[in-house]
Amino acid sequence: MEFLQWYNKYAEDLSGVERKKFVQELKIIKYLYSSGPKSNSEICRHLKISAPSSFSILNELTTIGLIEKQGRGESIGGRKPDLYGVKNDTFYVLAIEMGKYKTQMAIFNGENANVTEVCSYSFLLDNSMDTIDKLYNYATELIAASGIDPLKVIAVGVSMPGLVDSRKGANYTYFNFKEKPVRKILQEKFKRPVFIENDAKAVALAEYRFGLAKGKKDVLSVFWDWGIGLGLILDGKLYRGTLGFAGELSHIPMVENGILCQCGKQGCLETIASAIALSRLALEGIKAGKTSIAHNLPDEDNDKVETRLVLEAANKGDQYAINILGEVGFNLGKGLSILIQLFNPELIIIGGRMAQAGEYITMPIQQSLNTYCMRQLKEPSSVVISEMGQRVGIMGAVAVILENIFDYYIKTSSK
Repeated sequence: MEFLQWYNKYAEDLSGVERKKFVQELKIIKYLYSSGPKSNSEICRHLKISAPSSFSILNELTTIGLIEKQGRGESIGGRKPDLYGVKNDTFYVLAIEMGKYKTQMAIFNGENANVTEVCSYSFLLDNSMDTIDKLYNYATELIAASGIDPLKVIAVGVSMPGLVDSRKGANYTYFNFKEKPVRKILQEKFKRPVFIENDAKAVALAEYRFGLAKGKKDVLSVFWDWGIGLGLILDGKLYRGTLGFAGELSHIPMVENGILCQCGKQGCLETIASAIALSRLALEGIKAGKTSIAHNLPDEDNDKVETRLVLEAANKGDQYAINILGEVGFNLGKGLSILIQLFNPELIIIGGRMAQAGEYITMPIQQSLNTYCMRQLKEPSSVVISEMGQRVGIMGAVAVILENIFDYYIKTSSK
């Protein structure tokens, strides 16, 4: 049975006792979806319910076809326990990663595995309703091409840059419409739950659920791209702040009377330590004849230099490319030193476009931390490059769904 078919059949007109059991069933599906296959005893401990109650629900959900046995767990002196997990075709979710210039999307199953390719679309992120329509049309085309029954797609997750208040479903930088928040507009189009989150926070959730932050409690996740986003995992939870805007690392003022930032202030960290800063420095070097980067620059794109081109030049021994990578890395390290002394994290994960530079930026970052950080705070804080590579953005959109979807259904069924 499909999830929505089951949910719509049983969510309404339940008595108090029946509704309590239905909510427990939803909580078990949520636990298995977010944590993978689990034994009956693990489910009992997590949900604080009795073994007979849990076993009865598991049997019912298995009979219905929403979950299934998925192997055996470790034995603790007896028979190996059965492990239960969500059937991979019980439901699907649509994950959308929006960037300033490119949007990616893919469909994932109940085991968080993508069942379509990650498709890319080039269009500018702005405040136009036409862009919303374009996004929706691309999404419906992807679902149709996948061959999946659209009714099996139970939620949409969107990660996007900007000042995002995920609780209200609003983005105050892009799609900032007066009539209604962007999440409501998308829900009306998709006719299913939609969850939005700032891209850096979505990346932090991806690292916490699927990456190097799994099992950690205090982690800083830096999304280093055209801007510098920050996701804070504090005491095992994503920290959003009062309005959901916590983590605007890009716009910490660092240089007195510095370069004008896109936010309207001067001398922000973004102006000296982002891909924007790297591109500007590369163009300055090209105009001054200091670098070979120009040899790889397409004629039609001579006003912007991609990180990839600077890295290619650095790998070929171009000293100017190596120097400017070191400069932006050192500047980022100075910003990170402030965060380390504020939050005392156990781990700092760096992902995004700039992370592809590897040791060209990690070494100057570490040098900067040695210069600006107190030793007692710096030593416990490891700085690592994300192992998720370019998938981290789309997995962030999946993590946003994972974080919210069953709480949405539980809350709706409890009314």
